[in-house]
Amino acid sequence: MSDALRPMSRTRLYEQVLARLRAYVSDNGLRAGDRLPAERDLAARLGVSRASVKQAIVVLEVQGLVEARHGGGTYLVRDSLDAEPVEELVERRQRLPDVLDAREALETKLAELAALRRTDEDVRTLEDALAHMASEIASGGEGAEGDRRFHAAVTAAAHSALLAQFMRSIAEQITESRTESLRQPGRPRGSLEQHHRILDAIKAGEPRAAATAMRRHLRTVAKVRLLTWMPQD
Repeated sequence: MSDALRPMSRTRLYEQVLARLRAYVSDNGLRAGDRLPAERDLAARLGVSRASVKQAIVVLEVQGLVEARHGGGTYLVRDSLDAEPVEELVERRQRLPDVLDAREALETKLAELAALRRTDEDVRTLEDALAHMASEIASGGEGAEGDRRFHAAVTAAAHSALLAQFMRSIAEQITESRTESLRQPGRPRGSLEQHHRILDAIKAGEPRAAATAMRRHLRTVAKVRLLTWMPQD
């Protein structure tokens, strides 16, 4: 059946503001660290309410593109405002809680088993992953590849074929949650420290401590701006 007469989408006003802000940053050559005009000025220049500007800024903040400093204005975190479509953001917000629940259930057990079953080679792989993550962060990155390697190494160290299969089945969703977490301000270094605590417990052969450290880490992963955002029509 043809979908030619499906309901037409209605562009939200704050999405139009987003498009104008994106063009403004590009046209003026703004870069990370530069400040955007005040919300009041933006509202006046764009001819919209301050509420629409504020919602657009929140969307950019959720995506890690700007940092809104209390009483100090809004600053670019990246060199552009190339944001994903709002609809995709809404969809990810809807599925993220389930992904985080699954990660906590699976990876806490994997850390426990890793502490019981890890080999010397497994430990070296874990250490290499964290060295890579530290290098990424030192170079100004978020440490995403090192993070991925570390969690993959924990899974491998557990030596559970079925749990590893479960992890592979949600790999794409795990990547989404990782990206969402690591773009939170200050999160990469904190995540690296938490990974070291997990590694220490695994190396020491302490399953309860490894599970606890992993649970604490994943509950930090779950603290993302996206989940506090309330999409508006």
